[in-house]
Amino acid sequence: MDSPFFIKPKAMKKTILLVLLFLSIFASAQQQTVANTISPNPFEETTAITITISGSSVDEAAWGISDHSLYLWAWSYDTNDANSLDCPTNGSWTASNEANKLIYTAGADIYRITFTPNAFYNRNGIGKIGFLVKAKDGTGDKKSQDTYAEVGAFQVNLTSPAENSSVIITSGGSQNISANNTNGNASYNLKVNGTSMNTNPSTSSYTFNDTNITSNRNYVLEVTQGSATVTKKFTVIVNPGTVSAAMPTGLLDGINYTSDATKATLVLDAPLKDFVYVAGSFNNWQPDASYAMKKDPTSGKFWLELTGLISGTNYTYQYWVVDATPIAGTPSLVKTADPYSTLVLSADDDPYIPAVSYPNLPIYPAGQQREVTVLQTGQTTYPWTTATTNFVKPEKEKLVVYELLVRDFDAGRSYQNVINRIDYFKNLKINAIELLPVMEFEGNESWGYNTSFHMALDKFYGTSSKLKELIDVCHQNGIAVILDVALNHAFDRNPMVRMWMNDPDNDGWGSPSAENPYFNTVAKHSYSVGNDFNHTSALTKNYVKRVVKQWIEEYKIDGFRWDLTKGFTQNCTANDENCTNAYQADRVAILKDYADYSWSLDPTHHTIFEHLGGDTEEKEWANYRIDEAPSKGIMMWGKMTDPYNQLTMGYNSSNDISRMNSASHGFTANRLMGYAESHDEERLMYKNIQYGNSLGGYSVKTPATALSRMSALGAVSLLVPGPKMIWQFGELGWDISIFSCNDGTVNTSSDGISGDCKLDKKPQPQWDNNWLGDAGRNKIYTDWAKMISMKIAEPVFSGTATITSGTSLTPNIKITNSILAGTQLKDVLVLANFDLTTKDVPTGFPYTGTWYNLMDNSSITVTNVNAPISIPAGDFRIYGNKVANLAIANYEKTNAIHLYPNPASSYFTLNTNTVKVQVFSTTGQLVKSFNTNHFKDTPFAISDLSKGLYIVKVLNDNNETEVLKFIKE
Repeated sequence: MDSPFFIKPKAMKKTILLVLLFLSIFASAQQQTVANTISPNPFEETTAITITISGSSVDEAAWGISDHSLYLWAWSYDTNDANSLDCPTNGSWTASNEANKLIYTAGADIYRITFTPNAFYNRNGIGKIGFLVKAKDGTGDKKSQDTYAEVGAFQVNLTSPAENSSVIITSGGSQNISANNTNGNASYNLKVNGTSMNTNPSTSSYTFNDTNITSNRNYVLEVTQGSATVTKKFTVIVNPGTVSAAMPTGLLDGINYTSDATKATLVLDAPLKDFVYVAGSFNNWQPDASYAMKKDPTSGKFWLELTGLISGTNYTYQYWVVDATPIAGTPSLVKTADPYSTLVLSADDDPYIPAVSYPNLPIYPAGQQREVTVLQTGQTTYPWTTATTNFVKPEKEKLVVYELLVRDFDAGRSYQNVINRIDYFKNLKINAIELLPVMEFEGNESWGYNTSFHMALDKFYGTSSKLKELIDVCHQNGIAVILDVALNHAFDRNPMVRMWMNDPDNDGWGSPSAENPYFNTVAKHSYSVGNDFNHTSALTKNYVKRVVKQWIEEYKIDGFRWDLTKGFTQNCTANDENCTNAYQADRVAILKDYADYSWSLDPTHHTIFEHLGGDTEEKEWANYRIDEAPSKGIMMWGKMTDPYNQLTMGYNSSNDISRMNSASHGFTANRLMGYAESHDEERLMYKNIQYGNSLGGYSVKTPATALSRMSALGAVSLLVPGPKMIWQFGELGWDISIFSCNDGTVNTSSDGISGDCKLDKKPQPQWDNNWLGDAGRNKIYTDWAKMISMKIAEPVFSGTATITSGTSLTPNIKITNSILAGTQLKDVLVLANFDLTTKDVPTGFPYTGTWYNLMDNSSITVTNVNAPISIPAGDFRIYGNKVANLAIANYEKTNAIHLYPNPASSYFTLNTNTVKVQVFSTTGQLVKSFNTNHFKDTPFAISDLSKGLYIVKVLNDNNETEVLKFIKE
């Protein structure tokens, strides 16, 4: 289960860390109000101050604290109360730095910390500091309220209206402004929309009444004393009196473009809101009554047609959404991007996006806050090739999905880098790529499950056209593209959270309020992540379907892997694990409805649920509409990491792999997308090397030995009928811990399954160190490619499997397809030895006769179907009743030496140690020669050759010569 628990430091009020845990996160609101004092006060930034916390005001037990370990989490602002920066010694939210630990005095029952602000915050020109008290690990809201303190002897207090407030008035109304200051008289200058309105050159108590206000006004009160100037800001919003007008037919929520590039119509569904302005670059972010949205009397939606737009111009905008009489703790005004944005800009994230990944990124508008939406008329439609418009998706039975995180696949961390590696996927023979979430997420460094705008593409990996190019290139090479989508939840930047939120400290961030029509105030399941969607809400269902429509129609996406489907119920509570994991009829119905909608747009769309639940519920989806067409029936995520890792480590316990079989779950057809490794678990090879078993001189902890066992893993996992998934670089024996940190250390917590560095960027040794050129790693890649070729090409692997249940280090898998004729490959026996010594492995051939090793097409004669076969430790055998003619392309059965892959695009390998390898054209011209010794399965580079047919002459270290043919693609 992908359960992203995020950290929201109060200083920045935005996510800076996301920790995905495969475990339940029981997080209840445990914020406390603590009593504190600052001495001296007032103070300068160069004055040493002491913050004192009353121990009697802190319930340590509620935070799980028994040793008085409390920490200060602090931040600061500049003299304009802007430019918030975290204290450098905060540490992380889950592990506060010891430098910020409060000193406890038992006799007085107080906590204290003393520091000098400019040194503590490592900045000068501080206007205000903020802090809270927390447990070392603040997970679960184990923190106090925010506390603020102004810096300097010269202080200004805006008494009316409240600082940074938005006052709602009727047209023609007035606003009283009053303020006072310390340290003697000061000069006051009140500016409205950038122009000075009123001044008082010498007073310590300022008042002014602005009358007959008929338009929206942004006020800035500048107060100067000597060389110091303090500014206070607030806004007055005039109620324009919403116009009731029928909305034109055919409009959807969000931006509606037409053939007229001078116009666009915006639609916003905002129940319970009184009026909405549209502010943007087209009105200098100062909307007047002409930019007040109309309200459709039938649907209740707000809408506005924009005119005078210039084709191809990037405009930016936000909605000013107003509730004139908000409930306590909720804002009257929320400025937000469009919930249905397809491109958003962020002042926090965009400066760190490489120009090489996203050239000509639109500029974030100066003076605004939070995300803004980009609007552009006259956009050029992406020129899809016929490979995409005519693409036929791989059958569910034959799907082999390569799960990929763009950020960590290549050092360039972009869609272009994935495109550049297309030959790598082709040669591995996979037929689908699944991208971890690429929808707009918070921050740039993320796995993507902290999604905030589901219809927008996150910009860190590249442009919309570049993702489309990647999809198009994949389709040109027979590879489907599947998106991982996190629609269980949304994070705090999401407009539908912010429009109906609790915001008691008036900072523009908060959790969903009781009025929120999209989100639950508390998660209705035990895997709480971000803000929990209420999927029984008609508005939420409409939003989800719009998201589905966007990615299928705009990006030609072939399928979705739905993250955390357990969260789609409304029947449970945040702490009820049994309820969450039990059968829930509402969840079954909701997700069937979403699958139906996907299939209504694309009848062959691949729908995959990451549920990891009970068979009773999962088989309802797996068997859903299965009798209608082979494309129906929902695929279920099948985690088999633990038993398979037990095998690779060599332990004869908890290694039953029979649940890799769809039939064991009660599925009518093969709909279990089983996997031995995914993004969410510790890497198999890392555990092999760290914890592998040993006997005598054979040790799984030896890297070469551990690598040699991974081909056998592919044999007993990939070939089981039904869709399969592999995690990136498992095919090269990726042995770097999932908890590897940016500094190269490994940070694993005591539970062995979580750590602070799980989401850190990972190094790129697979390319930097040429893992394909390493014989041990290349053998896994090559063997898996052969297995995947067989799985996809040979009908027998769409049949049924019999997997012996129970623990065994010598698994036995029988695969048959009874509808095939006896002259075809219709029966397969897969054997493996994961023990630590050579074993006589039990067989159980279906019948006697000649059986072929499908990896090299050598043959054996079976006279006793139960006669065991000797298999070395870590090795495997795949036997078939016939040669796999479709699987190993152009393998000549009479040859002792074989070439693979064939056709080849960038390299080929040979199944023997070689002394000399020569490549000739069909006219006999020598075009390439490799005259040094090479080990078996070493790749021979041929990317410089032109496309066509070539002849290869091979001399091996046994002085044997073979002449082979291959096609260069």
